[in-house]
Amino acid sequence: MNAARAQRLTNNLAKVRTRMAEACRRSGRKPDDVRLVAVSKFHSAEDIAVLAQAGQRDFGESYVQEALTKLDQLSGQDILWHFIGGLQTKKARQIAGRFVLVHSLDTEKLATELARRSADAGLLQSVLIEVNMGEEQKAGVDEAELTGLAEDILALREDGVGLDLRGLMCLPPIFDSPEEARPYFAHLRELRDGLSASLGVPLPELSMGMTGDFEAAIEEGATIIRVGTSIFGPRPPKR
Repeated sequence: MNAARAQRLTNNLAKVRTRMAEACRRSGRKPDDVRLVAVSKFHSAEDIAVLAQAGQRDFGESYVQEALTKLDQLSGQDILWHFIGGLQTKKARQIAGRFVLVHSLDTEKLATELARRSADAGLLQSVLIEVNMGEEQKAGVDEAELTGLAEDILALREDGVGLDLRGLMCLPPIFDSPEEARPYFAHLRELRDGLSASLGVPLPELSMGMTGDFEAAIEEGATIIRVGTSIFGPRPPKR
């Protein structure tokens, strides 16, 4: 790899971590309260390896085949992989147990298939429910159906295998100002807290916030942020 590229990546990572720490300080939280997922889709395994050497452990991928190729290329590295993109039911078999967390569960059909594949492999797959924040063109379960889907997922855990519901994820509209996204983050936190109380189960994770608005997300309670461009630079075209 070009040395300048490697240095740029490590510098970018350090800058993002500094901004995270400042957002945590402003909101009275500890930096360890928030996990940074570096969104590596369309970026090379070489880039990921450089960042892993710099101490970044969590990486997010959105396309199954691209992700699995990178998992194979970087096997043996101290990396935790997150699946953050839309997932087709027929692909559940390929991802069960390969990712530390699946962020984008949004239908009972997908949950049932992923639970079946996880149980067949004798494992417990951690998942988040993706909530649609009112945009018809985006994925995610409607708020009115959130509790029902959560109940379905909780029922898909048996004898330590199946699915482990950890919390919620959202993709709010893209705004020019991060302050415009803040109400969406606050609303997801309120949904999570209400759901946890009504179901009587802990739901510790909130995956929200990206390059343009992650500081506002942290200030509103994000436990996971998903940052790509601020670390890797502009995304190359999909191959």
